[in-house]
Amino acid sequence: MLVISIKYLKERVFKTIDEISEEIMKIGEEIRRTPELGFKELRTSSIVKRELEKLGLYYENGLALTGVKARLKETSEKPVVAVLGELDAVPCTEHPLADRKTGAAHACGHNVQVAIMLAVGKSLLESGVINELSGNVVLMAVPAEEYVEIEYRLKLREEGKIEFLGGKQELIRLGAFDDIDLAMMVHAWPRMPERKVWINCTSNGFISKYARFIGKAAHAAAAPHEGVNALNAAALAILAIHAQRETFRDEDYVRVHGIITKGGDAVNVVPSDVRMEMYVRGKTYESIEDASSKVDRALKSGALAVGGSVEIRNIPGYLPLIQDENLSAVFKNNAIRFLGKEGIVEGGHQAWSTDMGDVSHIIPSIHPLIGGFDGDAHAKNFDIKDPEMAYIISAKIVAATIIDLLANNANTARQIIATFKPKMTKEKYLKYLRKMFK
Repeated sequence: MLVISIKYLKERVFKTIDEISEEIMKIGEEIRRTPELGFKELRTSSIVKRELEKLGLYYENGLALTGVKARLKETSEKPVVAVLGELDAVPCTEHPLADRKTGAAHACGHNVQVAIMLAVGKSLLESGVINELSGNVVLMAVPAEEYVEIEYRLKLREEGKIEFLGGKQELIRLGAFDDIDLAMMVHAWPRMPERKVWINCTSNGFISKYARFIGKAAHAAAAPHEGVNALNAAALAILAIHAQRETFRDEDYVRVHGIITKGGDAVNVVPSDVRMEMYVRGKTYESIEDASSKVDRALKSGALAVGGSVEIRNIPGYLPLIQDENLSAVFKNNAIRFLGKEGIVEGGHQAWSTDMGDVSHIIPSIHPLIGGFDGDAHAKNFDIKDPEMAYIISAKIVAATIIDLLANNANTARQIIATFKPKMTKEKYLKYLRKMFK
């Protein structure tokens, strides 16, 4: 009888999602055509608020500058499941839908996440199923997952507008996750146009670096001998970093990559102020710290070689992603209904990073990758190839997972929460991040 009841709840939600499918895809495409970078997502945030108002939901606004949070039921009943959607785009000036002024483009599929989040909330409400579930569901639109424009974010930090440079980090600090018991968010799977999902994969964490090489300006033609070339210092530092790569162990998945954001002031002036942003990634805290110290050494060596100096700011990036296997199992069972067992990929490690890793250290979390997309992540060829898979089937899987978690007095959710062992408390997490600022 219980199985039939849950099946009936799901069918009601699936029917509603089918009825609103065109509306959901329209919202996703609207967001795709108005891309914004992190902590600047005012238009995207306004779209979310518009849709929440249509549903008659009260929402918290301006969380970490642009974040939005809404509860589907006016109750403090536990447990609470959060469905997340990321508001921001990524810099990708060559993408056909890039913003001409900012270069931002949804070349990572975050627009789809937000549409799915809204589809789940709308379907649970309009079908009436939310009233037959225990606990509550929170829709959380989060800013600034893409860790870009470090200099801009450091300025926000100096102005006291943020403390941490990632959106979910800020929301954890602000207490937005204090009442959340489980969190879930799907993400686009690049180069996967087929109808598949990837569950239980892990990913790298990273530390971010902002380096400023300081030299001495001089006329580049008339008196270069009087200057100290900071650009040469940066170039030597990059070569020194390359010389370290053979010391990184394959099993640690270390990645070091950066860009020069300022290379000088004029061609005929010896560069005296050169700036770099970079990530140092790894599978474990230990591998990240080891690689970070080697990179610092390389940066210093470049400055020393030309007689200049370097200022290095180490900034906490994201923690490695740990997906809750019990929560993943619930998601998997619902994905099989639509995709079959052949549509499920499990396990493995990836070198990319996400601030969902930070959340996963504190509460049970999942971050499945969904197919229906083609092209490369953060590249001009990234595109949605199967809108039904990307938007509709994925929304049904997420909604069905919530029903399994919260039906029958939320027994499944309670069991997952009871067996979860957090890697960090919120207090220890914040202390760890603050210690990383050097």
